[in-house]
Amino acid sequence: MSRLSATVLLLEAVVIALTILPAVKLEHVAPSAAGLAAGLAVAAAIALAAVARRHLAVTLAGGSVLQALVIASGIVLPAMYVLGGIFALLWVTGIWLGHHVESQQ
Repeated sequence: MSRLSATVLLLEAVVIALTILPAVKLEHVAPSAAGLAAGLAVAAAIALAAVARRHLAVTLAGGSVLQALVIASGIVLPAMYVLGGIFALLWVTGIWLGHHVESQQ
């Protein structure tokens, strides 16, 4: 389950990083604010992915908070409601599948 969680978080980090330009160009967010907010979210996603193997409980809790924050960023960039929802769905599905596989072993 830790590998799946880390993979979802790393893919989400890429998507979050790619939202800086649309936030600046389409929603007229200040480049420094968009870069700082996205940079912090990317750093959090990468850090959580890095500790997934050793501290899965921390990764699951932090990743769940990150999913909520990504969805909430839809206030600034409405496309993030959809993208955040997709990643939240992947996150929940990954947790469910992980528990399902581990319970069968």
